[in-house]
Amino acid sequence: MLEEVERWLSRRSWSVADRPPHQVLAAKQRTGQTISVVLPALNEEETVGDIVAVIRHDLVEQIPLVDEIVVVDSGSTDRTSEVAARAGARVVHRDEILPRVPAVPGKGEVLWRSLLVTGGDIICFVDADLREFSSDFVLGIVGPLLTDPDVDLVKAMYDRPLAGSAGQGGRVTELMARPLLNMHWPQLAGFVQPLGGEYAARRSLLEQLPFPVGYGVELGMLVDALHLVGLDALAQVDVGVRKHRHQDGQALGRMAAAIYRTAQLRLARGHLVRPALTQFERGEDGFEPRTYSVDTEERPPMVEVAEYAERKVA
Repeated sequence: MLEEVERWLSRRSWSVADRPPHQVLAAKQRTGQTISVVLPALNEEETVGDIVAVIRHDLVEQIPLVDEIVVVDSGSTDRTSEVAARAGARVVHRDEILPRVPAVPGKGEVLWRSLLVTGGDIICFVDADLREFSSDFVLGIVGPLLTDPDVDLVKAMYDRPLAGSAGQGGRVTELMARPLLNMHWPQLAGFVQPLGGEYAARRSLLEQLPFPVGYGVELGMLVDALHLVGLDALAQVDVGVRKHRHQDGQALGRMAAAIYRTAQLRLARGHLVRPALTQFERGEDGFEPRTYSVDTEERPPMVEVAEYAERKVA
């Protein structure tokens, strides 16, 4: 491992226990920074309510750390919006945000649009499919941003059990993202969960970043942030164990293709690979091909969007 990364690991990797709640709250009160928690959600009625309720109880009512909890519904057909609102979140539908730009499916699309409907100086993203959720996920990743002005983005790190086996989750991370980062952006080799959906960042950073519309958003954001603010402005915090719904192998393949595409765009923006992935499923007549498009679109930095600039002036 690069000496620079080893130094970074010793200086910018922490545990949630390193900053107890009273210390984090004191830093918020001292600095006056506001915090928005955003949950991108698509058909997550089974889990989104519990996540919102825990954040609201622990970090709004018990400790006044979080200023708003926003669930951005990206087209759910179940009761996601109703459950989230009942638990205490403000629910905004993706298509109602920046309607002049037609929305496309994808997690990155939702995260990008969330900048227009939140007010926090610090934005904390949390996936809506987590089970046995702990507010340590939020407390841990916003802590360094409140206590250290030199930190701009903080990723959560955790164990990801799969079928009862510790450390076996995160298959796309191990098979695609980690090799890509180690080979092409070795400064980022120290991130334990580079694709994790739980991270917090300053609005002043997020508004300057392009957002891949799909699954490549986490890798793209990490790489772009490295180039924009440097490794020392990035950090990670151990928050324990992350339990969530796991995808099947073919869905993981599509995720991996989107992540590779995101990386490839950043490596050589003029020479593009075929933006499609063919997979196979057994049918009545044998294996049948299924071809899926790979996310190719990226949204521009939010500071370039007129409606966002007008909102900041207002």
